[in-house]
Amino acid sequence: MPVMMNLALFDLDHTLIPADSDYEWGCFAVRHGLVDATHFKLENERFYADYQAGRLDIHAYLRYALAPLARYSRAQLAAWHAQFMQEIITPLLRPAAFALIQRHQAAGDVCCIVTATNSFVTAPIARAFGINHLIAPEPATLNGDPTAAYTGEINGLPSYREGKIIRAEAWLQSLDKNWTSFKQSYFYSDSHNDIPLLEKVSTPIATNPDDKLRAHAQSKGWRILDLFKTS
Repeated sequence: MPVMMNLALFDLDHTLIPADSDYEWGCFAVRHGLVDATHFKLENERFYADYQAGRLDIHAYLRYALAPLARYSRAQLAAWHAQFMQEIITPLLRPAAFALIQRHQAAGDVCCIVTATNSFVTAPIARAFGINHLIAPEPATLNGDPTAAYTGEINGLPSYREGKIIRAEAWLQSLDKNWTSFKQSYFYSDSHNDIPLLEKVSTPIATNPDDKLRAHAQSKGWRILDLFKTS
């Protein structure tokens, strides 16, 4: 009888990195003149506050976040993102996060980042962590060509709150698997917005949790991991 693998799912922002990559990309865009500074900064901060408060309109946010991508070529955006990685993200990659991921990989677990931040921002970060699977909101492209220019719209269901469960299950189905295919399923997250997926897996781990999630985790007896305190 074959040995069952485990599944390890990771949120990204404030979970594997001690920052919000979407917010940081917005700040980068302002500093480098990709967008109108005054308007974009105000909207970026407003949406971020809504996310923290659990009242984010994810579709409105994604339309706002992805609109600037439609104004530039893929080559120019790739160059800016490489600069963003070097200046902002690489200094945020902590040994404790790499060690956590590598423990799961060494055990043969299937690892995947499940994030509400769009794949333009997050795909290079997932690669930097050595994680091959990413579930993230997908920016739409002209005629559905993955190499074509972005349209500023979203393609498919955003992986946010309950949407993370739906997207995760669709991804598992694409691998001919489901939740019962794994001996254990883990999900690491910092946010109370991720309580639906945390309650879906067999082993929820509140990681660097916000106050609401910490209280919920304590009430449920979940493990709490403060990943960055010693890194």
